[in-house]
Amino acid sequence: MQPLSVIPDPPFATDAPASTRFVTAGGVVVDRTTTPLTLREARAAFDALARALDQQPGVLLGSSFEYPGRYSRYDIGLVNPPLRITCAGARVTLDALDARGAVLLRMLLPALRELPALEQLHVTDGCAQASLRAALPPEREEERSRASSVFDLLRALVTHLHHPGDSCLGLYGAFGYALGFRFEPVRERLPQPVGARDLVLYLADELLFVDAQEGRAERHVYDFTVGDERTHELPRATLDSESRAPRGTHLGPIGSDHSPDEFEQGVRQALGAFARGDLFEVVLSQTFHATSDVRPSDLYQALRELNPAPYGFLMNLGQGEHLVGASPEMFVRVRGRNVETCPIAGTIARGADAMEDAERLRTLLNDVKEEDELTMCTDVDRNDKARICEPGSVRVIGRRQVELYSRLMHTVDHVVGTLREDRDALDAFLAHTWAVTVTGAPKPDALQFIEDHEKTARGFYSGAVGAVLFNGDLNTGLALRTARVCDGRVEVRAGATLLHASEPAKEARECVLKASAVFDALAAATRPVVTRGARQPVTRKSAQPAARVLLVDHRDSFVHTLADYLRQAGAEVTTRRSGFDPRRIGEHPPDLLVLSPGPGRPDDFGCRELLDVAAETGCAVFGVCLGLQALVEYEGGRLDQLPTPRHGSSSL
Repeated sequence: MQPLSVIPDPPFATDAPASTRFVTAGGVVVDRTTTPLTLREARAAFDALARALDQQPGVLLGSSFEYPGRYSRYDIGLVNPPLRITCAGARVTLDALDARGAVLLRMLLPALRELPALEQLHVTDGCAQASLRAALPPEREEERSRASSVFDLLRALVTHLHHPGDSCLGLYGAFGYALGFRFEPVRERLPQPVGARDLVLYLADELLFVDAQEGRAERHVYDFTVGDERTHELPRATLDSESRAPRGTHLGPIGSDHSPDEFEQGVRQALGAFARGDLFEVVLSQTFHATSDVRPSDLYQALRELNPAPYGFLMNLGQGEHLVGASPEMFVRVRGRNVETCPIAGTIARGADAMEDAERLRTLLNDVKEEDELTMCTDVDRNDKARICEPGSVRVIGRRQVELYSRLMHTVDHVVGTLREDRDALDAFLAHTWAVTVTGAPKPDALQFIEDHEKTARGFYSGAVGAVLFNGDLNTGLALRTARVCDGRVEVRAGATLLHASEPAKEARECVLKASAVFDALAAATRPVVTRGARQPVTRKSAQPAARVLLVDHRDSFVHTLADYLRQAGAEVTTRRSGFDPRRIGEHPPDLLVLSPGPGRPDDFGCRELLDVAAETGCAVFGVCLGLQALVEYEGGRLDQLPTPRHGSSSL
């Protein structure tokens, strides 16, 4: 196995190991030893690491896909880390996995003891457990990413161990779909499997890193000191890459948690919701499964060879659970203050050769439904960024760009923004939870539709994988094209983005096509072996006091882009989710009341009562979409239903 075959043939330049000492923001002294590796050494090290992950805990992340200005080839891996952080429902656990981890845990306790998000903190020599406090609905939508959640714990650890001079040290692992329910609550209907975890992250004290673009391969080894506590003399766990099971040879028949008719019925129910205006788009998914004795490292290698992707990963999460994937889609990447996402929407199967590829690409680019799908996804993505980015900084720098994978062609947009000074990478992560490309729009209603109409909980599917770094950066991919390997069973979940023009049978086939890349790799792994210009943020200056604007959110994230536009014009904007007592407007009347778009009808949100109070106080009112409908009805007008929904379609 040669996971680094993409690196140029000449060996990397080698120097003597270098030692560096730095002190984190929380007072932890870190000693780092960096040893340069040759190409041969790096290949051997990653080969051994991947084999060890069949049985030992750890993470291997690798990009085997290049796109200028977006993706480059790299590998980073860790095995036998000292500390694991897990979250299951409201229960959070920090487990020391060896003696070094027990020391690290004691060093981190000061960051946890006074954390408001945690209650009933219980600490033993090698474990800390706590419960998450119930999250209260935020008064202001701008504060939703700071509602109580496990991300408060992650933020405390990042703050305690923060140092800008190290770009590898951090937390590595997987974020489950159910984490999003703390950010955007739903009425939960689907039971979580026994033992399911919503988050598994490792804090590493030894990392292998290769940057193929820069021609650099290194091993980073870390030791930690606080007062008299230090890890330097404590042994590290031994990497075992030899005592593993024989290569797997069994792959059973592929089944699904949906019959084709059941999935198509779900699509038809979504079409009804589109017609009523309850939804604009939604992603429904299903789980395919098969029995297999595959070794996870063999599946990772087969996926890497057959389906190169920017977010490849092999993770041993403990408890016999592995995640193996080759995801094509960035979730959120933060470098400094720059936030990036690359929404994917618009999919077609690859052709048999380059000529057929070109024909199919033309079909894809001329497909209005596929264009509408990406447009809606990017609009919602921009809305997500407007919640946490500097006004005027959110922009699309790549539009309907084509990425080619083993079985599929996708159209992709590239969206960037600049984080506000009072927000960090975890705010950016949460503001996008979860990506519209795996949920829908309006996002709260799409999440509820998914919960009501899918048959099983998503687990890690459509969550994220990657790293939260202690220098403040973050790099995560969506958990797509992902196999969960556990107890002799392989599960692969795949979904389809539905719009009002969707065809049920076609959407069911798309799920099968997306899952096929992983099952092809699984078959290979069990086969017997035979020997544009940037725009600057807008700043408005005025001697006049800022106009006070109250934005009412009717469950449509476009409200955040509206707020962004108003702030660019110099307004002081507060956003509140609908449902509050309208009389509170009269206590401190704003200069302007703005009613946002939303699903359904104005009466679903009590708009008439709000408008009564606005009329009493003399407050000016502006309405967009549903807000405009509310004004029309309030003045005696009548609403009718169009025969064909127009959500996401061009009006020009």
